[in-house]
Amino acid sequence: MTHDDRAVHDARERWALVLGASSGMGEATSVALARAGYRIAGIHLDFRAGLTHVEDVRKRIADAGSEALFTNMNAADDEKRAAALAAFRARFDERRAEGAHPYVRVVMHSLAFGTLLPFLAEDPKVAISRKQMEMTLDVMANSLVYWVQDLLRGGFLEVGSKVYAMTSEGSTRMVPTYGAVSAAKAALESHCRQLAMELARKGTGVTVNAIRAGVTVTPALMKIPEHDAIIEASTRRNPSGRMTTPQDVADAIVALSERGLDFMTGNVIGIDGGEYITG
Repeated sequence: MTHDDRAVHDARERWALVLGASSGMGEATSVALARAGYRIAGIHLDFRAGLTHVEDVRKRIADAGSEALFTNMNAADDEKRAAALAAFRARFDERRAEGAHPYVRVVMHSLAFGTLLPFLAEDPKVAISRKQMEMTLDVMANSLVYWVQDLLRGGFLEVGSKVYAMTSEGSTRMVPTYGAVSAAKAALESHCRQLAMELARKGTGVTVNAIRAGVTVTPALMKIPEHDAIIEASTRRNPSGRMTTPQDVADAIVALSERGLDFMTGNVIGIDGGEYITG
């Protein structure tokens, strides 16, 4: 079967692996992809107080007629990543035994866990430390590389697989407490370009793009001390007259993952109603 034939007659079973599946844009995208016919493997990090909401997300996926294979873990931990992929592999083997051909069509990297401390302060305890800086970049940027490495080596990714990493305009603009996260977003965009180039040169048929959402009310945004000012500025300058929503992002990822976009890779794609271009 040629590449073009596969695009037209693709009977493979679509799965989405969502890193950060229990809240914000990851949550909305998990449910939207489930409604579009994907089975969902969700990675999330929630403590006991948040597990009721996780069950609600899983129920909405099930109500869409899909499957929710969720794992509560630190997505940046090497051993836990290996264990999660082993469980994922076992489920794929079960589906193959039932006659299906599962593959990961969509990977979404939507991890928001990092420090919001300033770089400079009179008291060293108030300024960012080396450990906090490295943790932020490891979780929010570098972990993308390690997941893609293991997914490719494990045979989960095939022709047509699409990797999306959530970035923000903080990769190029300054917010007082956003220094480490800004650095992570800049690194994440660079990782997307590098992965896109290497995957293309290997002839994998796998694409990688960063998604730059506009300012969106999510749990991660509300942790930023300046969130009220950020929301006010976003609402005022967005030419569409409103802020971006998680559903905007989810709908875009569903659409971008359909046929016909296999040559689109290495980009930063804005989903923001024109907010970024207003400066």
